[in-house]
Amino acid sequence: MTVDRTLPTPDAHDLLHLVRDLVAKEVAPRAAGDEAGGRFPREVFTTLGRAGLLGLPYPEEYGGGAQPYEVYLQVVEELAGAFLAVGLGVSVHTLSCFPVATYGTRERRAALLPDMIGGELLGAYCLSEPQSGSDAAALTTQAVAADDGGYVLNGVKAWTTHGGVADFYTVMARTSGDGARGISCFHVPASSPGLSFGRPERKMGMRSSPTAQVLLDSVRLAPDALVASEGEGFRIAMAALDGGRLGIAACAVGVAQAALGTATAYARERRQFGSRIADFQGLGFMLADMATQVAAARALYLDAARLRDAGRPYGTRAAMAKLFATDMAMKVTTDAVQVLGGAGYTRDFPVERYMREAKVMQIFEGTNQIQRLVISRDLAR
Repeated sequence: MTVDRTLPTPDAHDLLHLVRDLVAKEVAPRAAGDEAGGRFPREVFTTLGRAGLLGLPYPEEYGGGAQPYEVYLQVVEELAGAFLAVGLGVSVHTLSCFPVATYGTRERRAALLPDMIGGELLGAYCLSEPQSGSDAAALTTQAVAADDGGYVLNGVKAWTTHGGVADFYTVMARTSGDGARGISCFHVPASSPGLSFGRPERKMGMRSSPTAQVLLDSVRLAPDALVASEGEGFRIAMAALDGGRLGIAACAVGVAQAALGTATAYARERRQFGSRIADFQGLGFMLADMATQVAAARALYLDAARLRDAGRPYGTRAAMAKLFATDMAMKVTTDAVQVLGGAGYTRDFPVERYMREAKVMQIFEGTNQIQRLVISRDLAR
């Protein structure tokens, strides 16, 4: 089911046609097999990078596409609708690049960003720890200053998407005991001695997207591994998550749109009592509600993206978009299984996979309970 989109420029329309062609040829055909086999599609990210799709929101001087977030997110939605491990992977990679791209020195941006956004390097974002998830300011991973001006990192990061397969890790670590103000941000290459990984988590969905602990055992870093200044890490992390939450909202809409498309196609073909089941009012109303919820979630994340593009505060709107879109995706994918009946509960159709994938999006990048906390605190100010 092709979505009729509103895009800001003719170039953006052309870009979306390119994305749809690439998705149809390179992404969608492998989704079911890679998920069933738990295979990480690393080469797809290289393809996306070389096509310019990993650098859409970044400046042209570093090889980026200089596209507004409004456009970038709709590309993420298209990717996620075909294969969530890819759509989510692009969102996580963008989140991982954000600190260097936004707060890094010009020299570091010039040295790192071309390969980051060109597909040669894939990133991971390390904030959560086994004992500090929602309470990110309670993290305990330590970064101690070394004699050469660099740092030595020790600690464990948890729930890291791309853990063990990424080429670099954006790590938040504590440089002082001063609460949130004692956290700093580091760029850690995967080749760093002392860096290792736990066993990939055994998840109910997203089997193609490895999630693992990142183990830092006396990892020595050069002075320029520090992004911005000491103590800036928590502010950087929260700013990154605002954009990351929009990426998750776009992924959720993509998965829900795919579920709606499958359910609608099935309802048009399946006949009972001499009629298409799509013509039964009870089921037709269900499809109507699903379509309305998908459209509303898309409008909400695009509204937040336009605020971001205009340089206006958008954190609360991003929390709303992430909350609404992921709750919507859980409902729509569950209803899609119901539309297909017994067939929806089998692996012969993708809706059972969509339902399993939707669940995790209510949890990562800040649980939906945390999103409600962000929104309610803003209302109470």
